[in-house]
Amino acid sequence: MAAAVPPQSPAADPRVRTRDAARTRAEILDVATQEFARAGYAGARVDEIAARTRTTKRMIYYYFGGKEKLFTAVLERAYSVIRQAEQELDVAHLDPVAAIRRLVELTFDHHEAHPDFIRLVSIENIHEAEHIAASEELRKLGSPAIDVLRRILDAGRGSGVFTVDVDVVDLHAMISSFCFFRVANRHTFQALFGRDLVAPGQRERHRAMLGDMVVAYLTAERAAD
Repeated sequence: MAAAVPPQSPAADPRVRTRDAARTRAEILDVATQEFARAGYAGARVDEIAARTRTTKRMIYYYFGGKEKLFTAVLERAYSVIRQAEQELDVAHLDPVAAIRRLVELTFDHHEAHPDFIRLVSIENIHEAEHIAASEELRKLGSPAIDVLRRILDAGRGSGVFTVDVDVVDLHAMISSFCFFRVANRHTFQALFGRDLVAPGQRERHRAMLGDMVVAYLTAERAAD
């Protein structure tokens, strides 16, 4: 009679190891995102990140190869979240005005819901985007928002609804600027003007106002030279 083969222990199962590794990486990235957003790249400490996770500094270096690569991984994940949302945006069934408003709302909602993303981008600008520039992963992500915007603009011009020949990247910057400013400058703006830009009572007004501004710009009659 053949001896029974003992069941494989969970620790020896490669599927379990893969899940554990993915979970550990995700936990490290969660904590690292908070730490870099709080203290900046220069101020963040890998020791502190390790202390707040169920792992060690050695394991963080094993998974990410050091502080610089960990920060790059944090940025890659932060950008991938908004890129995924942009990619999933379905506006094909909407008229151009409704479609542009929907894209504005997506950007507005995402920036408000992810203040750590705003802080990380601000920090990376202090470092002149050196980590983003070196990231092949971020280059591969592209910018679905630009593609969506271009399709909306083409449809709006084709139907005669949009009268302005605006550069798509300029329009993206216009939308992002307002969304970014109200989160990034919340505290200084409140200190100077006594108004919290992210207060719940301001939210819907600002959200509608940005959509109105973009639509008004795209549909405005231009004076002859």
